[in-house]
Amino acid sequence: MKILLLGEYSRLHNSLKEGLITLEHEVTVVASGDHFKKYNVDYSIHSAFFSNFWFIRKIKNLICKTTTIDLEKIERAVRFYFLLPKLKDFNHVQLINSDAIETYPFLARFLYKKLFQNIQNRSLLVCGDETPIIDYLFKKEMKYSILTPYFEDNTLARQFHFPLKYSTKSYRKTFDWLVENCQSLIASDLDYKIPMEAMGYKVYFIPNPININKIEFKALETNTRIVIFLGINRGSYIKKGISFFEKALNIIKEKYESKVEIIISENIPYNQYIELYNRAHILLDQVYAYDQGYNALEAMAKGKVVFTGAENEFTKHYNLTERVVINALPDVDSLVAELSFLIENPSELTAIGERARNFIEKEHNYVQITDNYLGVWKL
Repeated sequence: MKILLLGEYSRLHNSLKEGLITLEHEVTVVASGDHFKKYNVDYSIHSAFFSNFWFIRKIKNLICKTTTIDLEKIERAVRFYFLLPKLKDFNHVQLINSDAIETYPFLARFLYKKLFQNIQNRSLLVCGDETPIIDYLFKKEMKYSILTPYFEDNTLARQFHFPLKYSTKSYRKTFDWLVENCQSLIASDLDYKIPMEAMGYKVYFIPNPININKIEFKALETNTRIVIFLGINRGSYIKKGISFFEKALNIIKEKYESKVEIIISENIPYNQYIELYNRAHILLDQVYAYDQGYNALEAMAKGKVVFTGAENEFTKHYNLTERVVINALPDVDSLVAELSFLIENPSELTAIGERARNFIEKEHNYVQITDNYLGVWKL
């Protein structure tokens, strides 16, 4: 079968591609590479002209400031349009979300209609910000969410432009159109499954695929300094609660100066990011989550101890009795207490790291997960 995967924000589609190839399917990934992360794609719609040259970028920024027109969005749409002749004869297409082309909604609908004329079997993946997700979060029925900082301080609206855009009329229209024209909606973790179902949508829950054959497990050695890694993406800094980690690390550095090494990176390509955190015992991911995102899962597969979402809904769903990950709360004292315990009890790092790998092998094996996708797609 020929499969088209449209969009990439976390390496999810690349891992799914690897699973599909293992099962002897032909796969093409079309995406922008997600800016500085530079994920692998087969056909790129990266807005190279308006983002790669500093003098062109200055002109683009001036036009955006004076007219609100984003020329990068238009360039991505144009690049995708000229790719359309190559995107025929596929048995299935999956969109990473409703903004998979990263363009204006009216252009996205035009391009989706063109694409769908030649591909009858389609699915929409919900693995991040999306219209029903944001609608549900505004109900404030969860004890916290990525919008908690915004609810606490509405002056942060500009920093929440990306999630809030999905509640606007134009993005809502695109999502609704896709729901009508895709045969299946798929949620990749509990942070999306719970809101989608609460908003009345039928979704298939398929956890993120992790290629355990490519990710080497290494038992943590604790006879040296404990290395703690924090990778910062400025675009999601507030909604991931990075400031809580930074404050906790300041305390930990002073408290355990001779026992820890702290590595902090900011806005670096995916491959460089992986190289940096390979040395780490502990990876700090995010605090406003109930389940693990793709970044956390890859680190868990390597045997790292990850601070991220692991709420009661997560442990109950997977029937866990021992910790495979640390539930990171938006509370500095809690983070300091958890980090202090691990630094003072290094054998627990090794134990959690081993359980994390076993969990990934059991629940996120990319071949089994891929087979689940094929079942939903009915291929």
